[in-house]
Amino acid sequence: MAQKGVQPDRVTFSCSICLDLLKDPVTVPCGHSYCMNCIKAHWDKEDEKRDYSCPQCRKTFTPRPVLGKNTMLADLVEELKKTGLQAAPADHCYAGPEDVACDVCTGRKLRACKSCLQCLASYCEKHLQPHLELPVYKKHKLVEPSKKLQENVCSRHDEVMKMFCRTDQQSICYLCSVDEHKGHDTVSAAAERTERQRELEGSRLNIQQRIQDREKDVKLLQQEVEVINGSADKAVEHSEEMFTELIRLMEKRRSDVKQQVRSQQETEVSRVKELQEKLEQEITELKRRDAELQRLSHTEDHNQFLQDYPSLSAPSGSTHSSSIKTRPLRYFEDVTAAVSGVRDKLQDVLREGWTNISQTGTEVDVLLSQPRPEPEPKTRAEFLKYSRDITLDPNTAYTHLLLSDGNRKATYMEHPQSYSDHPDRFTIYCQILSRESLTGRCYWEMELRGGIFVAVAYKNISRAGGSDECLFGRNDKSWSLVCFNNSYNFWFNKVKTPVSGPQSSRVGVYLDHRAGTLSFYSVSETMTLLHRVQTTFTQPLHAGLYVYSGSTAELCRLK
Repeated sequence: MAQKGVQPDRVTFSCSICLDLLKDPVTVPCGHSYCMNCIKAHWDKEDEKRDYSCPQCRKTFTPRPVLGKNTMLADLVEELKKTGLQAAPADHCYAGPEDVACDVCTGRKLRACKSCLQCLASYCEKHLQPHLELPVYKKHKLVEPSKKLQENVCSRHDEVMKMFCRTDQQSICYLCSVDEHKGHDTVSAAAERTERQRELEGSRLNIQQRIQDREKDVKLLQQEVEVINGSADKAVEHSEEMFTELIRLMEKRRSDVKQQVRSQQETEVSRVKELQEKLEQEITELKRRDAELQRLSHTEDHNQFLQDYPSLSAPSGSTHSSSIKTRPLRYFEDVTAAVSGVRDKLQDVLREGWTNISQTGTEVDVLLSQPRPEPEPKTRAEFLKYSRDITLDPNTAYTHLLLSDGNRKATYMEHPQSYSDHPDRFTIYCQILSRESLTGRCYWEMELRGGIFVAVAYKNISRAGGSDECLFGRNDKSWSLVCFNNSYNFWFNKVKTPVSGPQSSRVGVYLDHRAGTLSFYSVSETMTLLHRVQTTFTQPLHAGLYVYSGSTAELCRLK
């Protein structure tokens, strides 16, 4: 029996076959103990070999040992049972459907903790002990539990596959190497594993490098998000301040105009009322004299009449009606006209400014590398998906250009038009730009009659004078397709490129601003590419026209 104070280990008194407390314990010649029924059942399986082994140390006995009950162990186990000690493992130690079961356990099998590549068997913690303790098992290769151990056995020769055929890229046994794989490039499985391991490490290094690169990219993108958010917050804050200031200024101007009108109103009304009072006094005086004259006219005494008449008939001072000048409904028309003019100019400025703001704000590019250009549309229907509603800007028009059809049509006129002076106006060349700035993907068409330059240009292209800096295609701020005398030529930065293609009165222009693509098409029943430019645009673009004498160009309505 166990002495008082001794804490017995339940594993020590468990059968290594059933893993339960020993029942009718017997001790085999090597000293290991088992349940009598467990060891008998184990040896019954070995009757054909006539060699009987210990399940733990694998020591063999011939003949079959005679088993006798170990009474000391039996008494000790019975005493342990009274203390409530149980050797049965917890339920979570048993193998489930997805687990690898111990090949040695009988009855309900425990979960394996290792598999042996030499024995082609899996062992629980208890049955693994011989592999950990006995020298004969030291060279056995233990791996994590695997259900695929039998896949290591050659199905043809029933041998463990310890070689690899590089010719056929498959695992083989040593008999295969001298049979159907004879003459092939064969190596040991360990050697092939070493080679593949090097490749694997190389792949891992590559993946780890890519992970580091992507983490850097993510960090950069996060920084870009912070920059965008900060910039947007500042833009909103500054815009709020400027709009607030603008609104305050408008409110002040409104108050000033109102005060000015009311003050002028008061002055004018006072002047009119003063004159009105004088006229009313004169009317009263005239009525009084009229009454006296009427009374005199009824006097019967001739002498009295003649005596009073001179004093009553003398004329008195009066305000002739012709001296009163009125301006019905015209007093404040000049104020209304002035305010209307301010409103119109402000609307133009806000319209153009908002177009620039809205289109620029959508072009925030947070990509770390140049994006691959999207494929250019093929059919006219695909191009029309990107059509833009474009109008011409009168403030940029050369004075001999007449605009019509809602500022879509430009016609050269012999006599100058009555345009007001403007710093955006072309002063020498017969050119005009669109009101709208162009970014993103855009498509537009023009109907041409006569000689026309179909162009795009940055807004900061020069306007005043006759230098090349002002002429479409003769500088690095504009690109121009010259359509003249039934021929095409493309100009950029003073370089002329002849262009061939079918003649058509309609030309289409496709712009992919981000991809740096600008294409010109001859449009008829089909679309034919005339010329394509691949570059990098650094600013928003504006559509442009140069109109020869006697020619007309019209931006088509596509929507």
